[in-house]
Amino acid sequence: MSFAEGRADLDRWRADTHRNWFDANPNLRRVVSHRAGAAAGAMAERLRSFAQVLVDTVEPAVAEVERNRQLPAPAPYDGVGNFVADVELHPAQHRARQAVWASGLVGAAALGEAGLLEPAAMFYLLSHVGEGGVACPLVCTVGLARALAHRGSEELRQRYLPGLVERDDGRAWRGSQFLTEVQGGSDVGANATAAVPDADHPGAWRINGEKWFCSVADAELFALTARPDGAPPGTRGLGCFVVPRTLDGAPNGFRIRRLKDKLGTRALASAEIDFDGALAWPLGPVGEGFHVAVDELLNTSRWMNALGSAGIMARAVLEATAFARHRRAFGTPIGRLPIVREQLALAKVEERAALSSTMLLTTLVEAVGAGTADDNDRAVHRVLVNANKYVTSVAATDVVHRAIELLGGNGTIEDFSPLPRLYRDAIVFESWEGTHNVLCAQVRRDLSRLDLLDPVVERIRRELTAAGEAAGADGAVVAEALDRVEGRIRRELQRGGSPAEVAAGAANFRRNLDVLTRAVQAAALLGEAAATEGAAADEQRAVAGLLVRRHLQPGHDPESDPRWSELVEAALGCDLD
Repeated sequence: MSFAEGRADLDRWRADTHRNWFDANPNLRRVVSHRAGAAAGAMAERLRSFAQVLVDTVEPAVAEVERNRQLPAPAPYDGVGNFVADVELHPAQHRARQAVWASGLVGAAALGEAGLLEPAAMFYLLSHVGEGGVACPLVCTVGLARALAHRGSEELRQRYLPGLVERDDGRAWRGSQFLTEVQGGSDVGANATAAVPDADHPGAWRINGEKWFCSVADAELFALTARPDGAPPGTRGLGCFVVPRTLDGAPNGFRIRRLKDKLGTRALASAEIDFDGALAWPLGPVGEGFHVAVDELLNTSRWMNALGSAGIMARAVLEATAFARHRRAFGTPIGRLPIVREQLALAKVEERAALSSTMLLTTLVEAVGAGTADDNDRAVHRVLVNANKYVTSVAATDVVHRAIELLGGNGTIEDFSPLPRLYRDAIVFESWEGTHNVLCAQVRRDLSRLDLLDPVVERIRRELTAAGEAAGADGAVVAEALDRVEGRIRRELQRGGSPAEVAAGAANFRRNLDVLTRAVQAAALLGEAAATEGAAADEQRAVAGLLVRRHLQPGHDPESDPRWSELVEAALGCDLD
């Protein structure tokens, strides 16, 4: 092969990936149809249109910012020396935000008036670019808007909600959420930022202290936790407040100490911020601040973080699969090599599993927000919003890593593909809204304190029942794995003993939570396969079969499984044709 032929192969690969991401993902259409029913048809055209905007406008803008290292920069003073506490963004970043905000995604996800499946699919598509300086501001804005809509006073809703759901980027207000402090990290109960009532503004408070990890430092509205004067220690003493960035055109009692130099999500302005008398208003009763922060801010972010992880995986699979179709080595396209085919199939399994479990979670988020959820729905939501974020974010890093491996040395080159950017972002996604251990510990406390295991197990069994006979032997394996892990989790929840024994139990619980969440994913995949016909159903059953063997079948050995290679090929479908 000549140099020219090699470059021609790479040109064909790039042309293959530069196409509408909705059209390139028939599985997304099927999952939306499975969950949305008759409404899915109208959604499809809107999703296709949005995906084209992402390919034509947002991805090039994000790539421009990353390629030229035009990252956010502090701008503490204006041209004549006035203190403005500003953050300067590259014009390409403004173009990306303008295109996304014009879609109405923020308002659709925040208010949920037409349901949440469509905005969930939109955010999944948006995350094909990674974070890009767009995804996190959008998530934080959605979370703050939901908090205002559900917990804010009528005055606060009228004052701030229209700006948060505004589609015109020039008039829109972005939200942020500042919970973390240097001394506590994920231990929010250790927070020391203080709030005192303001005598001059009835109902308002003054915020004093510092926040250690403040993403969207350029936002117009900050949501933060602070401890009211005289409140008890721990999380039960925290209030949740909204702080406008400016008052009468001047910074509202805050100063950006510095911007964080992060491994990933580099186009996002994350800062350390000091507050000195910032005027703030409570979101909900002051004594319920931690519940407001978790229920409205963190849970929204954890739900959307999982959508983002699934979207990152989808882009990585798209890039690696197209590369395998066009890249030749040792006289053949590498996509014909069995080892490459297996790697691509396993990456595809993780992406589809993440999308399936997160769309199932989306139906629960929608029901809880609309007030139509029953006690069992709320219980499953409470567990899955944490467990699903944990499992999907771990999987995303692994999938992007696999994709980089398949591109070889080219996979590590910043301007060759988006994979290095996606890899960095995926690692940051893992730490956002609670580390893995923190999320697992939260699920363990919830299961123990609120007796939530029965509703979760029942929901998985209901998904398996809906799949019916089509679930076949794989459905039986899922049911058996569910029986085993249910017993193990019950024993862990009853464990007492020394601190060392309790710590060992926490490690065991994390492993068992992996299995429980994988059972959710397998049941959801089998249900989707049962609702699909023809080759697409065979493909989804094969995807589920590989997931079951890797994560739920004890002691599975691919070498001794006569169906392993068959499932790999069936899961790939016509991807490499």
